[in-house]
Amino acid sequence: MVVAIDGPAGAGKSTVARAVARALGFTYLDSGAMYRAAALALLERGGSASEAAEAADIRLGERVLLDGRDVTAEIRRPEVTEAASKVATNPKVRSALVRKQRELLSSGNWVAEGRDIGTVVAPEAVVKVFLTASPEERARRRAEELGVDVETVRRDQALRDAQDSAREHSPLRPAPGAVQLDTTGMSVGEVVAGIVELVERGR
Repeated sequence: MVVAIDGPAGAGKSTVARAVARALGFTYLDSGAMYRAAALALLERGGSASEAAEAADIRLGERVLLDGRDVTAEIRRPEVTEAASKVATNPKVRSALVRKQRELLSSGNWVAEGRDIGTVVAPEAVVKVFLTASPEERARRRAEELGVDVETVRRDQALRDAQDSAREHSPLRPAPGAVQLDTTGMSVGEVVAGIVELVERGR
């Protein structure tokens, strides 16, 4: 069974998806970590982004492994974050990583989060949720998480939203049949409880 959680940056996808996975006893898949790992591979090896994504052996779980090496902390470095944003717009990279994600999701029970899980990676997911929040709330959360200025995050966020929504390949949008959930003013526990209830009804 696959639970797909999509939405823009700062909507709370990662925190919520991890908690939902724990509550259900499912495995958590962070698709963004795959793009970060592919970006790290590109920075380290050079060559084309698509070749780096194809060749990279990326394993997800509690830790992120790249070719058997724990890169959980490394993929959060600023230069990797910047490279990941560029890599994610490459159609060949997205195709390569979507194949890897589908392989992972083909068996077992998963909570997968990203920007195109319900639309592209797992459109057959039993439960599809599109998380969002007000721009101010999203910027505040991300700034708090990163320890940076809110206004800087807000500007970067607006640019990323525009790129994600306008890209030709796998644009950010709610999947058909997805439950749209605005998390502004909601606690993580409230959001998680709502999604777990959807899953229990969908089983």
